[in-house]
Parts: sequence; structure tokens; C-alpha cells
Amino acid sequence: MRRTRLMHAGLAALLMLGSWAAAGTLPASASDSPDTPTLSTGLLQAMQRDLGLSKDQAEARLKAERTATELAPTARRAAGAAYGGSWFDAESGRLTVAVTPDASPTTVRAVEAAGATVQTVEHSARQLDAAKARIDRLSAPSGVSSWHVDPAANTVVVNVVDDERTDNDVQRFVSQARKTGPVTVRTVRDAPETFAAGTVGGDPYYTGNVRCSIGFSVHGGFVTAGHCGGAGAGVRGWDGSYIGNFQGSSFPDNDYAWVNVGSGWWTVPVVLGWGTVPDQLVRGSAVAPVGSSICRSGSTTHWHCGRVLAMNETVNYSQGAVHQMTKTSVCAEGGDSGGSFISGDQAQGVTSGGWGNCSGGGETWFQPVNEILGRYGLTLHTA
Repeated sequence: MRRTRLMHAGLAALLMLGSWAAAGTLPASASDSPDTPTLSTGLLQAMQRDLGLSKDQAEARLKAERTATELAPTARRAAGAAYGGSWFDAESGRLTVAVTPDASPTTVRAVEAAGATVQTVEHSARQLDAAKARIDRLSAPSGVSSWHVDPAANTVVVNVVDDERTDNDVQRFVSQARKTGPVTVRTVRDAPETFAAGTVGGDPYYTGNVRCSIGFSVHGGFVTAGHCGGAGAGVRGWDGSYIGNFQGSSFPDNDYAWVNVGSGWWTVPVVLGWGTVPDQLVRGSAVAPVGSSICRSGSTTHWHCGRVLAMNETVNYSQGAVHQMTKTSVCAEGGDSGGSFISGDQAQGVTSGGWGNCSGGGETWFQPVNEILGRYGLTLHTA
């Protein structure tokens, strides 16, 4: 019994996938391959609940998103220097690739031949990324929530907290940001916060008096959020038994960490379903485009879904800025930090923070899992 509970607790935290994402399982219709796992009823119900889709719409969207995810790298290479970014268009069910006006007819045809829809924009992705990098070097006041490149709008979006938009420091930051390149200012309801929580009995893992959620299994341990514990800190499981230690941790600037696993605990390529969906397999870490549906699982609020809103966003927490984050419309609450974001059967990242809650809604950021794997030389445990 103890080993069974340990495995489920470890998995749950390890792979707290996002709702449908937790699927190492796409519907049979998502691929012509007979090896494609079948989506569970619970998984589709989670998408229907959080995204307002019918069962058929959820299945069709997963199929289209898998195609877009596989297509994105090819389309980017085809666009070359004219590349202006890409995103998944839920209405058409296709990947849209932006190109600048100087793209040759040959380039446009190559992108279209790859299977993407082409949209002409003024600024290249390189120009927008350079503008964002210049904003990253500015000192942001607390009234500035975050900033990211929006490929569909072809601009750098700076998000400011609504109640502080007239603050002198916020206005000064916005003025400086506008000098870096094309910038659009938007307002958000609240400032971002991390989602760690004080100790609550029976949840996935603890370090000191903090409870967090395990992200994804890697060979030798699991990845999670850096703000949950510093390097060397001990980690305990749901039953108080020793799991391992933080082998590496970074926060702020980044928000990632990894923990070694031992003492009777082990890793598997599974995300705990929390009784909402069956435990799911993880099969890779291909990056889902902006606009894709995505789900999250954590030890507090379990399974919830939403959309990828932005990539490479800089989030301005009270502890300092964190870079290269992905923003989603998925809700989260204290204790969900470190948990899994997944799209289809592809691991996306570990929960960092956000604003709002799962009663009134909100937004949540995650640190991309591939960045964590590369930073620490880890290998994702896949089925």
C-alpha cells in the first residue's frame, strides 16, 4: 500500500499535467497511426468544461493542434529571415505564420506548401525579440506585470496593473519601453504572484514550510519551480518521508529547479489524474504554438485547461523579474507551483505563478520544460 501511494503521489506531483494535456493520449482520430492512445472521457470532459467545447470539438482541436505543433519548426525554417512569428488559429484549425513584406514569392509558397496559413506583418520576429530584450534591461516597478512579444498583433505587449496605470514610475517605464520598438500597452486586473503555499497535510511534496507540486519525471528525479526551494533543501513526500534534495534551483531571473529521487521513491512518465482523468503518459516535449489549448494539474486545484496566450514573456514578481515564461489562461492557486503543464501528450512546463484563482478565473505562467532540461542536462522520462 505504501509503495502504491508513494508512486501515485510522486507521479501526481511529477507530472501534474494540464488537463487534456496530461494526455500522452490523443484521440484515435488525431492520427492515422494505430499506436495513438485513445483520449479518456474524463480528459475530454475537462476540455469541455474549461474551454466551452463539445466532445467532437475537443477531439478535432487536439488533432489540429498536434498537426500545428509538428508543422511549426518546418514553417519557421521555410520563412527564413522573413519570419514574423506563428500561432495556432482555433477558428481555422491551422497554424498561421507571419512573414514580412520583403518575403519572396518563393518563400511564401514554401511556407504554404508546408501546410501553414501566411499573414504579412510589418516587423520580423527578430526585430520584436530585440525590442523585448531591450525592455528586459529596464528596471520595472511593481505596477508593471509583464511583457512579451505578441506575434498575431506584431508588437511587444507591456501589461500594467489597472489600478497603477497612472503611477509615475509605471508611466516612466512605459515611456522608456516605447523607445525600444513597436510597443502596445494593455491592462491586467492584478499583479502576478507565485503559487507556493504553507504546509497542508496529504499533498505531494514539502520543503521547509512550503508545499508545492511536482512537475515532470526526469531520469534521476523530477523538475519543479525554483521558488519552491533553494539548492540543497530537503524534500519530503505526502507521508513526510524523505524523497531527495534540490540539486539545482534558480529564482528569480528563472523559476526552475530539479530534485533527485531516492529512498524508495522512483520516477515514471505519468501524470496523476486526480480522479478527474485516468493517470496519463508523457511522450515528449514538443512546444505547442501560441493559441493552442493546454492543461495544468497541481496539488491544490487539480486539472484545469485554457489556452497558450504568449511565449517568452518576462514576468515582474515582487521578488524580481523572471524571463522566458509562457502565459496561459489556465487558473491556479497556492500549492500548484511546480506542477505540470501539458498539451496533448507533450510536456510543456512547470507552473510558476499568476493572478486570480479557480473560482473567479485568472492567468498562469509556466517555465518551459525544455529550458529546464537543457540547463541541468536532464532527460525527460517518456513512455
